[in-house]
Amino acid sequence: MKILLVRPDGIGDEILCLPVASALRRLRPAARIAFLSSEASAPVLEHHPHVDEVLTVSGRERLGELVALFRQGFDAALFLKPFRRLMLAAFVARVPLRVATGYRWYSLLANRRVYQHRREFSKHESEYNLGLLAGLGLDPGPPAVPRLVLTHGEREWARLRLRGLPPQRVVVHPGGFSTRRWRSQHYLELAQRLAREGCGVILTGSMADEKRVRDEVPEATSMGSQVLDLMGQLTLRELMSVIGASQAVVSGSTGPAHVAAALGIPTVSLFDPRRNQSPVRWRPLGSGVVLRPDVPTCEMCVYEACPYWDCLNRISVDQVASHVYAVQAHGQPLTILHV
Repeated sequence: MKILLVRPDGIGDEILCLPVASALRRLRPAARIAFLSSEASAPVLEHHPHVDEVLTVSGRERLGELVALFRQGFDAALFLKPFRRLMLAAFVARVPLRVATGYRWYSLLANRRVYQHRREFSKHESEYNLGLLAGLGLDPGPPAVPRLVLTHGEREWARLRLRGLPPQRVVVHPGGFSTRRWRSQHYLELAQRLAREGCGVILTGSMADEKRVRDEVPEATSMGSQVLDLMGQLTLRELMSVIGASQAVVSGSTGPAHVAAALGIPTVSLFDPRRNQSPVRWRPLGSGVVLRPDVPTCEMCVYEACPYWDCLNRISVDQVASHVYAVQAHGQPLTILHV
């Protein structure tokens, strides 16, 4: 059986689909498992033992190109997120088994429908993903923790790239797309504090993150010898290698937190109080802590119109630093704290 897992999405979203691949490998060991990824996130799936093939889409393909993609001998396509054009392409390509959630009007394009209310946020995203295996008549049980794979060469590259830093290293990642962000000034103050107290600190983020941080904190030109600024300089695999050579990662609710968890690195994650950012559904599956401001949960951010508009910035540098040291020292199971 040749099965295609479909989720061309963000880094964290795709990592939280990996328990489906692991369950399929356990339940259908002879199956060939492919993953349809976004171009940007595809490198995170490299070398995974339960993914035999990675296909990519850019989002700019014509329908005919997508139909041709699905006509590669797939017996089943699991739409771990129901992208309408991709479901239409699989329908036109006559993939025999097309599994998707059942509550959208275009769910008619699937012939195996699983009825889930993901908007209730009552389960973790990985559990919702695994639930779709019911469309293939499978009961996978609880999700396995996602695991990513680094090669020996990648680990050696990171060792050499970070060799000027102290052995106790923390990645500080002030980036993210879909979440509210802790203030850039706080991230930089945290980096400087950790460095003063003997940690090596690696700043990571995209080129856009780097520009935003520099615009918001123009005086942050030099952070000292124990802070290595790699913002805008790393490929995704290089970022993974740097994270794998560190002892903790501080970030928002974003991809690098899930990368760290899947590499066994403790995380300190800052989640805003919006309902669609609930850590019940989106927490990293690893050790560490989720810090959430102790304010009411909201449906959407209205910024200054909200009496709690500065909610995330109420989390102090001191609080985050103390939790960095705690997760490094104890490797605790992930907990959710309102602070």
